[in-house]
Amino acid sequence: MALILNASFSSLLLKNSSPLLSSSSFPNTSASFLRVPTHDPLQYTLSGSTRKIRYFYSCFEKKREFIEAVDESEEVELMDKPKMTLLYSFIPLPLLFTAALPGAATVRSLFGPFVEIVKSLNLPDWLVHWGHPGNMAVVLFAMGGYGTYLGFRIRFSDDVEEKAKAKDLHPKLLGGMFFFFALGATGGITSLLTSDKTIFESPHAVTGVIGLALLTMQTILPALFEGNPGLRNIHGILGSGIMTLFLFHAVLGLQLGLSY
Repeated sequence: MALILNASFSSLLLKNSSPLLSSSSFPNTSASFLRVPTHDPLQYTLSGSTRKIRYFYSCFEKKREFIEAVDESEEVELMDKPKMTLLYSFIPLPLLFTAALPGAATVRSLFGPFVEIVKSLNLPDWLVHWGHPGNMAVVLFAMGGYGTYLGFRIRFSDDVEEKAKAKDLHPKLLGGMFFFFALGATGGITSLLTSDKTIFESPHAVTGVIGLALLTMQTILPALFEGNPGLRNIHGILGSGIMTLFLFHAVLGLQLGLSY
C-alpha cells in the first residue's frame, strides 16, 4: 500500500514540475534572436564598387561616341569644301610677297563701277573668262619673243645693217610689251572681279607684279649703258630671266583659268 502511494505521489510531482522546466522560463532563443548574417559585408562593398565602375565606363563610352560623331561631321564638312585653292598650294610666293601688293579692298572699290558696266554688257562667258589670257599670250610670244630674239641679234650678229635694225626695233617691241602687260593686268583684275573671284591671292598675280617691277628696271638700264658698258651683260641676263618668269606666269595663268 505504501509503495503504491509513493509511486502515485512521485508521478504527481513530475506532472506539477514540468511547467517549471518549460521553454517559457528560459530566455528567447528563437531563430530570429540567434540569426547569423548570411551575407558577407565585403560582398556589398564589391558590388557597390562594381556599380560605380560600370557607371564610369558607360559615361566614358558615351563621351567616346560623341567625340567620334563630331570627328565624322568635321570630316564631312572638309570633304564638302571646294578644292580650287589646291591648285596653288605648291608655291609659297603668296606668303612671301602679299605684303608688297596693294590692298585688294581698295582695288576692288576702284574697279567696282567698271566691273558693273562689264556685267551689264552681257558679254559671252568665254570672252570674259579667256579674253585676258588670249591677249596676253599674243603679247608675250609675238612682241616679247621676237623682241628677245632681236636683243640676242644685237649682241651676237656681225651684220651691221641687221644690228642697226634690231637696235631700233628691240626697245620698241619690249616697251610695247611692258605697256600691254600693264594694261592687261587691269583686264585680268576685271575678269576676276566679274567672276566674283579674289584678285591678289594667286601666284599668277604675284608673278605678274614681280615681272612688271623687273621690266621697269630693265627699261632704265639702257640709259646707263654709256657710263657703264658692263651693264649690257646685266641687261641681257635680266631680260632672259624676265622672259622665263613670264613664261612661268603664263603657266600659272592657265592653271588659274582652269580652276574655275
